[in-house]
Amino acid sequence: MKKVKITILKTTLQDDLAQEYGVKGFTTCPLMKEGEVYYADYAKPDGFCDEAWKAIYQYVFALAHGAQEVWYYHDWIEKPGVAIVSCNDGLRPVIMKLEATDIESESD
Repeated sequence: MKKVKITILKTTLQDDLAQEYGVKGFTTCPLMKEGEVYYADYAKPDGFCDEAWKAIYQYVFALAHGAQEVWYYHDWIEKPGVAIVSCNDGLRPVIMKLEATDIESESD
């Protein structure tokens, strides 16, 4: 199993939805910052948002175990070994790039 590089590409805010449904002062995700990099395999990296992990772990698992083909029906990501994913926060989704690496995973 290999490590997967997780890069935070964007922290976004759906202004119209946040104004209608969010609490006063609602902003982009306070846990993740653009440019942050994490490495993972089967386990959530330290400091990584629990909810974001729930949304992406299946892609991390697939990449960690060698998935290199173009995803699904060749209608998503063209570059092998890469997935662009987001957390499941509908008001302030965080966009991430997952990349397969050659870094060997160490067992605990």
